[in-house]
Amino acid sequence: MQIETTSLPEVLVITPARHGDSRGFFSESWNRAKLEQAGVHLPDFVQDNHSMSGKVGTLRGLHYQSPPHAQGKLVRCGRGALWDVAVDARQGSATYGQWYGTELSFENGRQLWIPAGFLHGFVTREPDTEIVYKCTAHYDAASDGAVRWDSLGIDWGVSDPLLSDKDLAAPAFDDWVSPFTAKGAA
Repeated sequence: MQIETTSLPEVLVITPARHGDSRGFFSESWNRAKLEQAGVHLPDFVQDNHSMSGKVGTLRGLHYQSPPHAQGKLVRCGRGALWDVAVDARQGSATYGQWYGTELSFENGRQLWIPAGFLHGFVTREPDTEIVYKCTAHYDAASDGAVRWDSLGIDWGVSDPLLSDKDLAAPAFDDWVSPFTAKGAA
């Protein structure tokens, strides 16, 4: 298992080993013991989500769940390819408002660990792209929120994405009051 740090220290890229032959491959997409042996201690997961986007340029995000239902997510691409983004939304954090993006695809097998307190979004790069992710908290409709996708200077690689009504109506980052604070922040 390969573990890479990012420009946002709490956000990690995790690439499980693939063992393949003429039939295909096998991979342990989640193994707590191997991660802990590598010094990575993630919270317990309580829910798995799976979504499919039929069209290239479908953008979902930037989403979050506010405390006490804030979610950490371990995200991977089950089919196709997507550009996945995490934004530090913890007031008082040294990296508040900064983002990190990476391509997740069926081919590269990469996963992105996005802790609670970060916004999450992605845009599809291939048709019929599937995203699969583990969550550290159950979905709670009253805690669900979004920040406008184009308010942080993120290069999504699309100028006119396919968006939900929720994402179209989301406030810009600068007009939004984050419910998250960094540990030790006043």
